[in-house]
Amino acid sequence: MYMAEFQLRYSDMKWYVRRVVEASSVKEAREVAIRFARAMNRGEVRWELSYVIEADRPLMLGAEELKKLGA
Repeated sequence: MYMAEFQLRYSDMKWYVRRVVEASSVKEAREVAIRFARAMNRGEVRWELSYVIEADRPLMLGAEELKKLGA
């Protein structure tokens, strides 16, 4: 499983969004993320791919993550 982070721009505002990507490799995940960003760029908000990483538990916060942080 992979996770892609996108930078969104609208006028002078900027924020980040992460999406889980189903793919068999990082290369394929990056290609899927790029296609997604291009498709989303039809409106006023501009989507730019920041990065793609392999993630075991993307976007999850639980006991395991708190333990890693020492919290």
